[in-house]
Amino acid sequence: MAMIFALSLGMAGCQKSSDSSSDSKKERELLNVSYDPTREFYSQYNELFCQYWKEEHNEEIRVVQSHGGSGSQARSVMEGNEADVVTLALAHDVTAIEQAGLIEPGWMEEFDGESSPYTSTIVFLVRKGNEKNIQDWDDLVRDGIEVITPNPKTSGGACWNFLAAWAYWQEQDGENEEETKDYLKKLYKNVLVLDSGARGATNTFVENGQGDVLIAWENEAYLAMEEYPNQYEMVTPSISILAQPSVAVVDKNVQEHGTEELATAYLEYLYSDEAQRLAGKNYYRPSRDVILQEFSGQFNLEMNLVSIENFGGWDKAYETFFQDGAVFDQIYSD
Repeated sequence: MAMIFALSLGMAGCQKSSDSSSDSKKERELLNVSYDPTREFYSQYNELFCQYWKEEHNEEIRVVQSHGGSGSQARSVMEGNEADVVTLALAHDVTAIEQAGLIEPGWMEEFDGESSPYTSTIVFLVRKGNEKNIQDWDDLVRDGIEVITPNPKTSGGACWNFLAAWAYWQEQDGENEEETKDYLKKLYKNVLVLDSGARGATNTFVENGQGDVLIAWENEAYLAMEEYPNQYEMVTPSISILAQPSVAVVDKNVQEHGTEELATAYLEYLYSDEAQRLAGKNYYRPSRDVILQEFSGQFNLEMNLVSIENFGGWDKAYETFFQDGAVFDQIYSD
């Protein structure tokens, strides 16, 4: 799966036609620290943005991209990874960087859609034929079903997976929290491997052939089906969640690097028609509705999606479910 299983660090930029001048200006560099499943999208977007910047400012730049589990990536920035921008899986990971003093308050209002230029949702990827007849969340707790999903302690995608499952069983159980916990215990008892990130989980399922079902970002499921025609199929559960990846300028770093204008433009251009269509072609849902409708034949726009607001927002959801000693730890330790 050559396209999906790329290296975790990559570069993209507009090439200079000549570097023979002794006083030739060094290319400015922008570092985008992102999460696992955006590798292919940003590899293409970086080229698009470099071309745009060259045309608008007559300057050639280089963009470096880093990928990993969203929580791990956020920690790396807090520990000294000098990102100019972060494009992470969930708002809480950006808020953690803000609380570390690297991002100024109000970042969520800086760009449209609460600084979420594209969205996604959570689906199931199964092997062609779906021999285990996996149709909904309750099938994932059956005896003998082997589930692949990443670890919510390190992966933003895994947090969305957990909350989508929680929303389903809350509806089935009449919002009985203890019964919902019991179902989640059964689900995680069926998990073979808790990979650190969403792409690692995809590797485990697709490359290593483990498991009966992968709980996946919608775009990851589409990529797997594209790379391996007629080997996989996607199942849409009856309830899922609107996943809103977040983007932000890392203010402290760009001020030190002198890249504030460049970094801001890099994220603003994600909302351009060209970039929104590129997101759709990479199986992310464009945040601009007029562009999203162009992909209505690709995405199921009638899915029953809860949102993070159903959980009181990300700060409350993280405290309730994913902090040390919170619900996920209680479930998994049992």
